[in-house]
Amino acid sequence: MKGAHIAHRTVPPQGNRSDRGGVWQAMDTSARRIAIAYWTVVGLLIPRLSAQPPAVPADDLLQPKREAVEAWKDMRFGMFICWGPVSLTGREIGWSRGAPTPVDEYDALYKKWTPDKFDARQWVQVVKDSGARYIVFLLKHHDGFCLWDTKQTDYSIMNGPFKRDVVKEIASACREQGIGFFPYYSTCDWHHPDFPLTSPGGKVKRQASNLDRYTEYLEAQVKELITGYGPLVGIWFDVPQCFDRARGERVIRHVRSLQRDILVNNRTGARGDFDTPEQNVGRCQFDRPWESCITLGTQWSWKPDDKLKPWTDAVRILVACAVGDGNLALNTNPMPDGRIEPRQVESFRKIGQWLKQYGESIYATRGGPFVAPGAAAVRAHGDKFALPGGRWWGGSTHKGNVVYLHILRWPGETIQVPPIPRKIVKHSVLTGGEATIKQTDAGIEVSVPADRRDALDTIVKLELDAPVGDLRLAPPSVRSGSLAFRCKAVASNVFQKQAQYAPARAFDDDPDTRWGCDWGTKSAWLEVDLGADKTFRRAWISEPYGRVQEFELQVWKNDAWQTFHKGKGIGENREIKFEPTTGRRVRLNLLRTSEGPSIWEFQLFER
Repeated sequence: MKGAHIAHRTVPPQGNRSDRGGVWQAMDTSARRIAIAYWTVVGLLIPRLSAQPPAVPADDLLQPKREAVEAWKDMRFGMFICWGPVSLTGREIGWSRGAPTPVDEYDALYKKWTPDKFDARQWVQVVKDSGARYIVFLLKHHDGFCLWDTKQTDYSIMNGPFKRDVVKEIASACREQGIGFFPYYSTCDWHHPDFPLTSPGGKVKRQASNLDRYTEYLEAQVKELITGYGPLVGIWFDVPQCFDRARGERVIRHVRSLQRDILVNNRTGARGDFDTPEQNVGRCQFDRPWESCITLGTQWSWKPDDKLKPWTDAVRILVACAVGDGNLALNTNPMPDGRIEPRQVESFRKIGQWLKQYGESIYATRGGPFVAPGAAAVRAHGDKFALPGGRWWGGSTHKGNVVYLHILRWPGETIQVPPIPRKIVKHSVLTGGEATIKQTDAGIEVSVPADRRDALDTIVKLELDAPVGDLRLAPPSVRSGSLAFRCKAVASNVFQKQAQYAPARAFDDDPDTRWGCDWGTKSAWLEVDLGADKTFRRAWISEPYGRVQEFELQVWKNDAWQTFHKGKGIGENREIKFEPTTGRRVRLNLLRTSEGPSIWEFQLFER
């Protein structure tokens, strides 16, 4: 492999002090006091570990501690921090290795990286000022470079000119300032000789590899992080590629054997504890936790003169996550010298000022009970963010007997929500002014004079005569009218054979579920059976990530597939019109894709 002069040392599990009682036993008295104070601040109490902790059944280790999940959801807002030697180039981390930056050049960047203005306490102060309650810190990306003093490889910051364990400094600053620490660790590693795929883009297969040995390497590094830098809120894995469900579950069990109340996301190859929609606001989802990870600019790592989202859009994104019962991890990307860019600091400071005023409607709340029509249509790609139109107005959060209506736009003079089996005993407008509230058996009507509506978010506080509890009151569902709605569907490939990416997901009228293919798929097809011959003349297709380069629409006739439309590229919300076509089986044939394709929705219409 290119760059093979860097040594990797896979260390087999060994008995040591941290094995006999975990990180708690390894701490001195002062460190224990700091840990207790830290977890009290962030709302989690770490269970005291005995010298000989009882064995936990392996299957139980796949389930998170409920109190850990709830404490993390209470935080609601985190800061994602993406940094590394790649910042010297201004290109995207990991993905630019091999193209456009040659592998040898990319792998040598750390030798000239001296971020001498890095100050962990300043970083964490920026986090606190932003109102974020935890950090997701990228300490190993797909490029394999490690930002801590790992003993498993020489490819780390300790072997460059800087020679400082920045992860230890950040973890310490987080404990001091009461901020949760959530390391990001890439599941795949395109630099490691035992991982089967390499750069560019993880698309090149190695002639020789050993995935079992790489998994041991991963587990050894994870052990270093948990026992040496914890306690942790969780570990944020990414891009499993070759890791299937069984291997991903092995990783989760390993993680929880070291710290029982740790959280793990859904990117080990297994389901994990929470979903992670990327560069999108997740859909309203009350039965499973989720966190949107979104960039403030157009890429994850440092890019000079990048176009940033306005801080007001960042607030709207945070609100859209909270009303859907999700968290937000908003990314910043420090500069090569170790400072966070001043304009980003200012944006985060303004978000924090807003949260100081209105944080009661975000922190420690849960989404609902009222769900706005079209709530699944909120998107945030790159520097682009737009609120949905139509009847969508925002949404609601609640805690105890209080409901907060977040009105991000006014489709009309009033907002109407379904009836609730609770009586409104008091109401107010947090953002100023007065609201008129009319509660009847038919529903609740809310109005605020136009000149008192907040341009960013009009927040109406409703106090009820009883707690909200588990009430969730969605508006009546609005069907698209697609002929393919909930029809039988099949496909040539499904991502790791997981039900959440099944073909039917593209025909469910839910724009935030999707059919997806395995990584490395360069062509695929998606087929729907309409149940009987039907005539259609229009299709609507929505595709994330823009991976489809060439496609065709086909209908099964006379024992053969016949093409009735061809095109290049799909993207989001593409409408296609064609001559009236009749048939029962219809196929979207993706002839050429840049990577494993996904389809949010594939709809067919009579007119």
